[in-house]
Amino acid sequence: MPRREPLNRDKVLDAALALATAEGLDGLSMRKLAKSLGVEAMALYNHVANKADILDGLADRVFATIDRPDPGLHWAERVRATALSLYRVLRHHPVVPLALVTDQANPTTLRAMQPMDDLIGALYEAGFDDDGVRQTLGALHSLVFGSLLLTTAGFAREQSNRAEQEQMEPYIRRVNPATLPNFSRVLPALSAGDPEQDFTRALDLLITGLLDAAPAGRQGS
Repeated sequence: MPRREPLNRDKVLDAALALATAEGLDGLSMRKLAKSLGVEAMALYNHVANKADILDGLADRVFATIDRPDPGLHWAERVRATALSLYRVLRHHPVVPLALVTDQANPTTLRAMQPMDDLIGALYEAGFDDDGVRQTLGALHSLVFGSLLLTTAGFAREQSNRAEQEQMEPYIRRVNPATLPNFSRVLPALSAGDPEQDFTRALDLLITGLLDAAPAGRQGS
């Protein structure tokens, strides 16, 4: 019989990500995780404290893959690059944003907090005060997490074009162009398009607004 490799935290997190991706956050339990690893549940507690620790570990891993922008770039380009990278990595691991928005994960390690610090630093450079930074972070997070919600099934999996079309079918059949001409006109477009392209367009619009609102820009900086 081949010798089993020793269990460690990385292997536990690898298995947890695979299990959560396949069965969702509700399907991730210490018992099921232990079974997938071929060990008793108590063996997991040598490497992780509990399910919350596992989810924090997964979020920490994901945030560590966010690209940090060149500090020499203009502040607006740094904001754009960080937000786009955040969107991409969260979209690739949808169980992580679900854990974040439901307060099941709250990573506080340095590498998890660095992208946020980069964003805040860029906004302070733009001349925003504390309230302005808070409001802008809220807008950026709303855009990222709202876009993920609209293009995934509860953050759990990527929607197919067929699924989106099926969601639109009841509206297409029932909407009367004579009474709702504008809604009727846009319906075909609502089930079309590329999620990342749509997110990038919305992000560019937000950045344009930030450039107009930035105190540094108004001062001719």
